Amino acid sequence: MENRCQLLSTTFERTIPFHTVQTRSFMQTGTLKSIHGNGAVQKFPSNSRCFFRTVASASAAIPTDFLGDGKSDLIVSILGPPNAGKSTLFNRLMCKEANKSYKLSSDNKSRKRNKHRRSGGFVGYKSPSPSKHGGAIVSSTPGTTRDRRECIGRIGGTMFQLVDTAGVDGERIGHLYGKLKNQMEREMIKQTLEAAKTSDLILLMFDAKVGVTADLSETARWLRKSSTNINSRVVILANKLEGDKWTHDDGTAATSVMEHLLEASRVGFGEPIPISAEHGEGLADIAIIVEEMIREKRERLGLVMTNDDYNVKKKKGDEAEKPLQLAILGRQNVGKSTLVNSLLKQDRVITGETPGLTRDSITVTWTWNNRPVRLCDTAGIRRATKRDRANDNIEDLAVADAMRSMKVADVAVMVLDARARMLQRQELAIADQVVKEGRALVVAANKMDLLGLDHTYSKEDYAQQVRQQLELRFPMLRKTPIVPMSGLTLEGVQDLMPVVFDARDRWSQKISTGLLNRWLEDVLDTKQPPLQSSGIPTKIKYIIQTKGRPPTFLLFCNTDELPLSYIRYLTRNFQETFKMYGMEVRLAVKKSTSENPFLTRNKPMAATGVGGWAGRQKRMIAALKKTGKPLEKGVRRRRQKYKKN
Repeated sequence: MENRCQLLSTTFERTIPFHTVQTRSFMQTGTLKSIHGNGAVQKFPSNSRCFFRTVASASAAIPTDFLGDGKSDLIVSILGPPNAGKSTLFNRLMCKEANKSYKLSSDNKSRKRNKHRRSGGFVGYKSPSPSKHGGAIVSSTPGTTRDRRECIGRIGGTMFQLVDTAGVDGERIGHLYGKLKNQMEREMIKQTLEAAKTSDLILLMFDAKVGVTADLSETARWLRKSSTNINSRVVILANKLEGDKWTHDDGTAATSVMEHLLEASRVGFGEPIPISAEHGEGLADIAIIVEEMIREKRERLGLVMTNDDYNVKKKKGDEAEKPLQLAILGRQNVGKSTLVNSLLKQDRVITGETPGLTRDSITVTWTWNNRPVRLCDTAGIRRATKRDRANDNIEDLAVADAMRSMKVADVAVMVLDARARMLQRQELAIADQVVKEGRALVVAANKMDLLGLDHTYSKEDYAQQVRQQLELRFPMLRKTPIVPMSGLTLEGVQDLMPVVFDARDRWSQKISTGLLNRWLEDVLDTKQPPLQSSGIPTKIKYIIQTKGRPPTFLLFCNTDELPLSYIRYLTRNFQETFKMYGMEVRLAVKKSTSENPFLTRNKPMAATGVGGWAGRQKRMIAALKKTGKPLEKGVRRRRQKYKKN
């Protein structure tokens, strides 16, 4: 037992800069050292097996932006057998601040629902918390993760690129080499292989309570054969080791865990690092390895390592640097993932005929015509009554993740199956949620190659039919852009992005107050608002834009509210004038008790001057400056003129 403990014991004698981490170790005898963030070394005497936890002090502010150049960023991938805790560690290492999309003006604000608000469709999902960061879906069901999901990772102040992958086992490796034929399993292992090839550091995880299985051994052999990066490194992690009970030799569980750790050290990737992804224990060991590899990679590339490399802040209000947030939404099996692969021109996400293949919302950073785009592929959305409830409500979590992606998007592309020749009820509910969140909507009519078009029924006829259905259900979505396409044959795919950027530009535009009030004058000359219930004429004094994204405007009137019919008239005219189609224009009404503040009036001159003690003091100072003598005490002088000497 002593040899096992000495084999697995570690001593950290390095300074961990800019980290707030937890260090854990165990040893049989000797002196244990803990390194604090300020460089001080504290010794812990131990004459028996022990478990310790040290929290290092943070010496840097939390970085808010990650602006790596892509080549110098360290890429860390998490691999391992199914249900080993990979997604839990992924969520633990994810930087919540850097991964959230830039804050929209409508985020974290509860909008008041007035009595004229329409009754929207029902998507059937529980709205996630505003503080939810949108991490990977975690479930006890093996094989929950299917796609390769990327994000920005952070340990303390160290930033890197983090990749979560699907579980690897012997059966899926057999699918890769053609021994077995399952299209979905083959696509999953391909995504994992791509992550392993492009990674600088591979974290190979396994369940320490289960031990080294045949799948882990097969995965280790597969990594040694498929590794193409000579500078890459594989570190094995023993997960699910919470607390310190497993370090005590009680003859049962602790002995088996120690045997599993000893067996894992023979896999060929060094000694395993005991961690607990659920509780965040043992991350200091990973932090040291990541810090070393970042320095080695930057030295290899001839770059200087500084503490401010990943703490570069963008200029406030710089719209050109903000990427377009694009979410792909729709029902199951309508071709969302195929459309994403067609836009990226690579097999980035898995595709197939199986409904509900996509689970996590996969965000990909992309550049279209030198313009940055954050493209997000989401899971298919079904009604709550039709979802699968057998596997820990995974489908509910996937729908909630899709809705979160829609909430932080600028433009939402709703993909339709053109073979239906009409909008489904669920698609109307999705469109209603997009409008409620104030996002711009673009409709992509996919699978047009299967529609069988001829001279009697063309693409324009289908687009006009869908547009009429949208306008009938949602009048504010009149003239919504509709792009007929085929993601499989790439026909019409190139027409989508220009329409999307045009929708984003119209959605985020800011209109001057002068232009808005000139438009208001023309509208009032055409049609005046109806009288109030008391017979008093309704007057709209002026209009201003309170915010963009989504476009929101405030009407100042002599009443608290306007008739709903007149609000619709103003909205329709506004969309016609400023081309704001495919989005909701929010017009709020506020009662103004005063006149127009921009209208100047000649007010009568009021009395000026200072009286009382302050006035006397002022006159005394003036007399002292002019005559050099103070005023006589007890003499009251109201308007005394002083002559020049």
